[in-house]
Amino acid sequence: MDKIAVLIPCYNEEKTIGKVVHDFQYALPEAVIYVYDNDSEDKTAEIAESAGAVVRHEYRRGKGNVVRRMFREIDAECYLITDGDDTYPSGAAREMVERVFSKQADMVVGDRLSSAYMEQNRRPFHGIGNFLVRKSINTLFKNDIKDIMTGYRAFSYEFVKTFPVLSQGFEIETEMSIHAADKNMYIENVVIDYWNRPDGSVSKLNTYSDGIKVVRTIINLYRMYKPVKFFGGIALILAALAVVFFVPVMNTYIETGLVPNYPTLIVCGFTVIAAIQSLFAGLILQTFIQKNRQDFEMDLQRVVILKNLKNNRS
Repeated sequence: MDKIAVLIPCYNEEKTIGKVVHDFQYALPEAVIYVYDNDSEDKTAEIAESAGAVVRHEYRRGKGNVVRRMFREIDAECYLITDGDDTYPSGAAREMVERVFSKQADMVVGDRLSSAYMEQNRRPFHGIGNFLVRKSINTLFKNDIKDIMTGYRAFSYEFVKTFPVLSQGFEIETEMSIHAADKNMYIENVVIDYWNRPDGSVSKLNTYSDGIKVVRTIINLYRMYKPVKFFGGIALILAALAVVFFVPVMNTYIETGLVPNYPTLIVCGFTVIAAIQSLFAGLILQTFIQKNRQDFEMDLQRVVILKNLKNNRS
């Protein structure tokens, strides 16, 4: 088992990957640098290998697919994940890793938004999107993660080996944040500097299409992790609509003793039934969620035992 593993997912980063590998070798000389080439069409893998990194491959494109492969294959006491585009400072690596070791943090977030990100970022919609995603997740999941979309994080062994990767693309950062918040894991924030890609290096993140995927991921994970609130909210909306349309019918009946709008009355009845079904669906699913959390705690204990066994062998 490695003491520190630096994980760098890459797709077409030949212009920057050599520098990134050298920077993290200098910042964390005791770490093993792993570069996972995501089916690049340039010389990313060759340059990374010549720079001294351990190069492995994931041929299914998408950052989520790469993270799944990395987390599955690498055993380490501490993991540091960064991008291969030379936008994150290697100088913050030591502090982030130390938070895992000394404070037993499960996830350390490299916080760009509290530094000069808004001034450095050339795409303003990215800053707005980051703010909205952070606000929504922290509100829905009652947490204080400073930067949801950052690709610069450190993890404990326990986090990595209990994290179910469901996303295939750039939604993976959102998924990590929600998983940590929902499972009551210890999260630390470290303010980092951020700078744009050097000239000639092109981002693979699409502001609009990937932004829509992130929003969809938040909604789906909220439905999965908070079913009572999700389906209870739907029930409340349906019940409110039923009341709004029922009141005029009721008033007419009180005044005249007649019900001229039978179709409206019938639809209101079915809407109330749908609201009740939605509420009970949330209550039933919440039982499964509670059982899942109990199982997670038992899995966490097994992961800790496995970690200790591997450390003893090494």
